[in-house]
Parts: sequence; structure tokens; C-alpha cells
Amino acid sequence: MPVAAARSTPTSAVSADQGRAPLTSLGGVGPALAETLGRLGLRTVQDLWFHLPLRYEDRTRVMPLADLRPGDRAQVEGIVDFVERGFRFRPQLKVIIGDESGGVLLLRFFHFRKSQVDQLGKGTRLLCFGEVRQGPQGLEMVHPQYQRIDPDEPVVVDERLTPVYPTTEGLGPRRLAGVVSRALAHLPADDRLELIPGDLPLPSGMTSLRDALLYVHRPPPDVDLRQLGEGHHPAQKRLAFEELLTQHLTLRRMRAAVKKRKAPALKSAGTLRERLLASLPFPLTGAQSRVSKEVARDLARPHPMLRLVQGDVGSGKTVVAALAAVAAVEAGYQVALMAPTELLAEQHLRNFRAWLEPLGLTVEWLAGKVQGRARKNALAHASEGTAHVVVGTHALMQEGVAFQRLGLVIVDEQHRFGVHQRLALRDKGAEGDLIPHQLVLTATPIPRTLAMSAYADLDVSSIDELPPGRTPVQTVALSNERRYDVMERIHAACMQGRQVYWVCTLIEESEQLDAQAAEVAHAELTAALPDLSVGLIHGRMKPKEKQAIMDAFKAGELAVLVATTVIEVGVDVPNASLMVIENSERLGLAQLHQLRGRVGRGSVASNCVLLYQTPLSRLAKERLQVMRETNDGFRIAEKDLELRGPGEVLGTRQTGQLQFRIADLARDAHLMPDVQRVAEAMMKDHPDRCERLIARWVGDAARYVDA
Repeated sequence: MPVAAARSTPTSAVSADQGRAPLTSLGGVGPALAETLGRLGLRTVQDLWFHLPLRYEDRTRVMPLADLRPGDRAQVEGIVDFVERGFRFRPQLKVIIGDESGGVLLLRFFHFRKSQVDQLGKGTRLLCFGEVRQGPQGLEMVHPQYQRIDPDEPVVVDERLTPVYPTTEGLGPRRLAGVVSRALAHLPADDRLELIPGDLPLPSGMTSLRDALLYVHRPPPDVDLRQLGEGHHPAQKRLAFEELLTQHLTLRRMRAAVKKRKAPALKSAGTLRERLLASLPFPLTGAQSRVSKEVARDLARPHPMLRLVQGDVGSGKTVVAALAAVAAVEAGYQVALMAPTELLAEQHLRNFRAWLEPLGLTVEWLAGKVQGRARKNALAHASEGTAHVVVGTHALMQEGVAFQRLGLVIVDEQHRFGVHQRLALRDKGAEGDLIPHQLVLTATPIPRTLAMSAYADLDVSSIDELPPGRTPVQTVALSNERRYDVMERIHAACMQGRQVYWVCTLIEESEQLDAQAAEVAHAELTAALPDLSVGLIHGRMKPKEKQAIMDAFKAGELAVLVATTVIEVGVDVPNASLMVIENSERLGLAQLHQLRGRVGRGSVASNCVLLYQTPLSRLAKERLQVMRETNDGFRIAEKDLELRGPGEVLGTRQTGQLQFRIADLARDAHLMPDVQRVAEAMMKDHPDRCERLIARWVGDAARYVDA
């Protein structure tokens, strides 16, 4: 449908309330289809306006077969030259078509019916669409969309690019596109659609919301597909701005809702704090001291603290958390500390027991592997209040875990938990109208642009100073062909009394494959370094085995530790001064930086060797170059955001947070100052419009907004 036709405002019941009508008010949408659309979170007409395409297919032309290249998504036309049904390994149907350009293309089907085979006889004329790939016998399409056309019939192509929408089981892409098209016919005029007040100027070059929506749903055939694919078109910028604005308003509203609630004012004389500081074998850095005071100030207020403490690997966040914990305990409350993995949680447990038990405090352990009587005792101590601090994994959030007086929740690496998981733990401490304070730790420094959006619901403190005596880690990148040179270097380092990590990574996230890779490397190193003791640790080992190996490495009984990425966080062996990372080209910057942070924790010069497989992609080259150039976690985080995007940097792809439909925090970071400016003004002068924006973009997920 031409854009001009869609711009007219229909006189329809649907447009009466700017799209808030249910989907069943659209022609052709009955209860069954409405239920299916509901699985996608689509319940009102305006939900369909903002259900944006994932990508576009160009069916506006037919491409000659001779011009096809691997990777093209193309529409082609041809005559069937050859048909073969095969049953080698599994059933498959091969159909070869040719056209006047002299090119040929193999159509390959693995799922087919006899009736299909009968329809695809030699001489049949087909119109196909699909992705071209390089097969064993030349170019091919696997399971293309196709239709038979009469020999003399002219080929009819689409006038516009075809949008491809996120869909669900039982709902074909064409049917969904038809429903979206019907909804777009009810788009109201600009002045009724627009929720950002006219007196708040948008960044220059932005179109109206109405024009932007119509453009992204129905781009013209002459559009720059690359610009559209990369999200740089002005229409996409306009929608990204509104989506970022909504995200920002949502987090600000969440923060305001929590701040309205009350929390216990954790005021203490500071006796335990002084005793803890006196017992530590090191003084606090200036940054640790500053952040610790910010946390103490928050805890003493009768409103919930919501503070993110970010700091590079080894900057000493755990001590800040321990100081917060003793303040809460001295004020008569309990503390829960939650970490995403048992290895990291156990590291916290050891630190907290070493620091707090000499002060007369009880530190309890609660994780999935704690069973039987030990679990029963831990649960009893938590509910009776005799456990001052309970350390654990997500097991802390399970039913049956209760606290007598929970005053402080500490969450390490929060971005690995969903927002609802954090709320579940917080609610364990709800006592009347009181909720616990929350302290969030992260060793992944959050780039400023990301913090402005992703953490608008938290106050952010940065520990931007490493303890004295730490030496920067020197990093080199070497091709895997030089691995035996690296083994000689390992031997020399160990002869000087140093210890070494050898980290194995695999592209598949499979504990079994990771374990195999580590076992192969362990056998190789044991053979190459017969006079050195080489240990092995991986995720498939039992916790007791892992702990025994780690203890032996810490005690200096092992010279080399071969490990999977289970040692990414929470392991501290000051004598380890050399880290070798295999297949380093497969890891993101944040993970490489986390792994490198396992060395350089003592006063001896440390090194990190990044082994890589050739050839390197452009992205991998950039990542390794950044690792060679800097040890600054904040700079690495900015580069990681630029190269990989926010979902990867924050690790939130699986948690449901930050799932933007069109915005990209790395690409659209320049919009954030304007987003903040408009958000501030709207919250102050147009709160009703803020609510409507959140309802428009967040929809069902808005239930977390008031959490």
C-alpha cells in the first residue's frame, strides 16, 4: 500500500482512542488469532504499530542466476532442469533450475511430501526466494520459499521491500504482515500519535513519529538497504530516540517507586568497621575509602540504597562489600550476598569467613550443592537470625529460604541475573513496609553511555584505583603455530618459582567439549614439561575436586593450572604471573580482560599471552589490539560496547533486560544527552505522557516498572 494512502486518518472505531483498542477490533482478527498474537506481547492495535521488522527482503526484482553470490537473499526465476530424490544419510530432494542468463541453482529440501515432488517436474517454471550459499556442487538454496507460475504468465514483483517481523509458532510471516498492515491503516494523525511534547525539541534531522513508523514498516524499493540494515536511517533514529527515552523513563520510575519505600536506617557506632580495617593486611586505597563512605551514608538513611559499585578486576570491591555488611550486622540486621556461580560465591565465602569470623560473626553457606543436614542447618540459622551473613548462588532466592531480619542484599555481577531475580531476593527481606538496602557489584566497568541508560535506576560508584604494588600486565598476541615457544617460556617462568594459568576456550558453550579441550591441553603440557606438576580444572569436575585442585595451586604444589573459563572470576593466586589464553580470538574483550586479571595480583611483573588461530577476522584483530594496548578496564568496556553491543557487554541477552526493538546503545549513544534532557522535562511537566509512553513501548513488561 502506498504511504500516502496509509496517511489518511480513517473514520473507524479503532482509531478513536489512538490504538488502545484490542486487536479483535481489527477485521480478520478473531479470538484464536488474538491469543496467538498475545504470545508475542501484542494485545492492542498500537502494539502492532510498534512491532517493528527484524529485517527486509527485496522481492521488488528478479535476480539473474548468473549474478548470484553466496550470502545474497534473492528472488530468482527459473525452469526445472533436473529432479532427484536421495536417501543417503537422510531423505532429501534436489531440484536444479536454470534461466536465460546461463546460470544454474540447486534447490535443496530435507522436509518434503510426495505431492511436492509431483509438482516439481522437469520444465516447471518457479519463482523462488531464499538465501544463497556455497554448496558442494555450486550455489544452492536450502528450503527456499517458492511458487509455480504458468510458462506464459508475467512475473509480478512486490512494489516495496517486504518486512520480516518477529513471529511465533502457528503464525506465518505473511499472515502477521497482513495484520500489521491492517493496524497501520488506523494510524492517527501526527498530533494525536505524538507523546513527546512539541515544546521539547528533538535532535535535528528527525522525522515525525508517524512518518518514521510508516517508513520502517514500508520502506520504498530505492531505499539504501545497508543504511537501513545498520539502523542509521533518520526514521530509525526517531524510533530509537523514543525507545531509549521510554527505557530511561522506565528505570527512573522504577527508582522513584523504590525510593518512596522505606528501609531500615542502618546506623552503627562503627566498632566492627574499625576492627575489620585494623585486621586487614593492607590499607584501603583512596577509591575504596571514598566508595565505602558513600555506601555507609546510603545505609544510614531510612530509604532503600540502590548503589552499583563498579571497579576493575582486583580493585577491591569485596572489601567494600564486607564493610557494608559489618555496618548492617552492627545495626542488628542480616546480610545476603548472591553471586552467579558457585566458584565466585565460594571465593566470597572464604574472604568473608576469613575477615568476619574473627570478629565473632557467623557466615553461612547456601548453594544448590548444599544438601541434607547442612542445608537444613543453614536454613534454620538464616530464619532464626543466628546467621549474620548468608553467602550463596541463586539458591538464596528459592522458596523455603527465609531471613529473620534481612537489612542488606549484596548482588555480585548483577547483569547475570534478571531484574525479577534481584527483586525476588529483595522481597525475602520485606518486613511490613520496609525493604532491604541493595548493593550491586560488577567487575565489568560499565561505559558511561551505558550507565546513563541501563543503570538509570542505580547510583553508580567507581573504584577507579588499583591497590599499590600491582604491576601492569604485559600482553602479547601470538599465532598458535608458536605454542611450543610459549611452552618454553612457561618452563623458564616456573624454574624461577612462578606459576602459570593455561586457559582453554571453545566456541561451543559445552562443558563436555570444554573439558575435552582442557584434557587435551593438559596431556600436551604434561608431555612437554615432564619436570613440572601440571593440574587440570574444568566445569564437569565435582566441586570437591575443583576445590582440591585450586587449593593445591594456591599452595604452590602445582606449577601450571590448565583450566576452562571457570577461573574467569573470583580466583586469587598472587604468585601466578603468566596467563596463556588459547583461541583468544573467540572471546569478547570483557572476558579476555577478566581472565587476564587473574595474573598481576602480586608485585612481580606479569604477562598474558593471547594464542590465536589464523586467519583473524577484522573484529578479532581489533579486540587483540586493544588488549595489547591497554589494561584500563573502562577503556576496554567502551571498546567492547562499540564492537559487540550492550546485550553482550552486560550479559543480559538471556535475562530479558535491554531487549531493544530498534535502539542500539552503542550505535545510538550520542542520543543519550538529549534523552536525559527530554526525560527530565517530561517527568516534571508531563507525567501522564510518561505513563502512556511506557505503556506504548514496554507493554506487558511494565509490571517490573513499579517493582
